[in-house]
Amino acid sequence: MSISRAYSAWAANYDADPNLTRDLDEEVTRRLLGDDRIPVVVEAGCGTGKNTEYFSRIADEVHALDFSEGMLAVARSRVTSPNVLFQQADLTSDWPCPAKIAHLVSFNLVLEHVELLTPVLRQATDTLVPGGRLFISELHPFKQYQSRQARFLEATGQEVKGQAYTHHISDFLKAAEACGLELVRFNEWWHHKDQPDSVPRLATFLFRLPSSGAAT
Repeated sequence: MSISRAYSAWAANYDADPNLTRDLDEEVTRRLLGDDRIPVVVEAGCGTGKNTEYFSRIADEVHALDFSEGMLAVARSRVTSPNVLFQQADLTSDWPCPAKIAHLVSFNLVLEHVELLTPVLRQATDTLVPGGRLFISELHPFKQYQSRQARFLEATGQEVKGQAYTHHISDFLKAAEACGLELVRFNEWWHHKDQPDSVPRLATFLFRLPSSGAAT
């Protein structure tokens, strides 16, 4: 099933379904980014708006992008702040954002559905102001090595999975380097309900575009 169709089908139940990875992403995003005021945030893959609510509180302006109209419909009903602009967008194509507008671009649980990281990160970098940050929170590749990916059950009980691609830690680092981004911080995360000997659930990266100029 296509990513757009899969997530549109999942949209109505996404927030209610038990999902430790989703919950952990929400927790670590707030922990790492904090409450400091940010002029403009571009949220690449906003889903149902679970993080959009947070960004709307800390940012003056939020551009919330998603491929799935079903997810966007839920997000629009959930987040009505006037400083949020929701737009349907394919992250692998041209983004509907002005260049050099964002002080933060955030990817949350979306890049596993992107085959080639560098073109997408380059789109993100093009929207950043010099000194801007790029945040990535994704399913850890160790989980992907165990054949884990985003999935849900339809009302019939049938499992639905969208197309997913495995990206190694080095893939993220190489793609960011190719876009002129500098690594500020890398973390691995477990949910408190995970077993002590389990592999990490999430990997997070915080990159920065140097103030001296745009990406190469």
